[in-house]
Amino acid sequence: MTLRYLKHFLLTATSWALESNDDVLVGGQAVMEGVMMRSPKGYAVAVRRPDGSMRVIKESLQTAAEKWKIFKLPVFRGVGVLGQALALGIKALRFSAEEAIQEEVSKTQAPVDSKSTEPEKVSSWLIIGAMIPALAVNIGLLIALPLVLTNVMQNRLGFESQLLFNTIDGIFRVGIFVLFLTMISWMKDMRRVFEFHGAEHKTVYNFEARESLTIENASKYSTLHPRCGTSFLFVLMIVSIIVFSVVSFHGFVAKLIARIVLLPLIAGLSYEIIRYSAKRPGRLLKLVTYPGLMLQKITTKEPDKDQLATAIKALEEALSV
Repeated sequence: MTLRYLKHFLLTATSWALESNDDVLVGGQAVMEGVMMRSPKGYAVAVRRPDGSMRVIKESLQTAAEKWKIFKLPVFRGVGVLGQALALGIKALRFSAEEAIQEEVSKTQAPVDSKSTEPEKVSSWLIIGAMIPALAVNIGLLIALPLVLTNVMQNRLGFESQLLFNTIDGIFRVGIFVLFLTMISWMKDMRRVFEFHGAEHKTVYNFEARESLTIENASKYSTLHPRCGTSFLFVLMIVSIIVFSVVSFHGFVAKLIARIVLLPLIAGLSYEIIRYSAKRPGRLLKLVTYPGLMLQKITTKEPDKDQLATAIKALEEALSV
């Protein structure tokens, strides 16, 4: 049973790349067989069961800025928004994992037991145990490995420029990230997640167009959305190149630690750039979001009608909080 839980959490270890990053407009996240949607006042998660029915949870929500004044300040507000998005993402993943596990359990239980509609609860310790290796994989692939490769290149070529070092490091990071997403997109389970990701984007477009939330209206929109977390990640990588070129660190260990410790600062700065560009649509917004839109051709897939209906249900419930 533990391996089943780990499977569903590890398959969604890249959920941080599939999140909306705005604290005012609606947005969401794809989960296993469902979608989490967030509105200014609350959030909801809708998960599709094998029999076609849906399970929904929803709660009201206070932003980090409403709880603590420090998160109203520039840079800090980005940290607060992203921190809360991560917490909500974990809740949504937990709910979707419980439903997914219930499906597997029902296949092995006696008929009398399969009538139960309440999913088996996932232990908080099990969630932590699954998220730690997922976090370690992300740090290893996207921080440590690019740094190792750049160090090797610097030793062989003998260059001293910090800007060149961090640019090469950033290129390696982007390349590994794209390769990683491409590889997991070949997995059947992850393709389903990416289809729900596409459904989330189409539904958000539908809402932003001020049209009735229907499958017909949502289906005509693109699966590529400029406010997706993948656009944010590309901005974050560019900002990291600038920050580490200005504030230099010497030695592999110091550079590795700095890239982890300063991540909240870099994330906060990146959030401000995204926020600024979103308020000034035009060339700046296109420049900032274009790389992320191209990456979404990997992380989003065309959804079916049931997936669109699930995303629409999640948004309707989030708006009703």
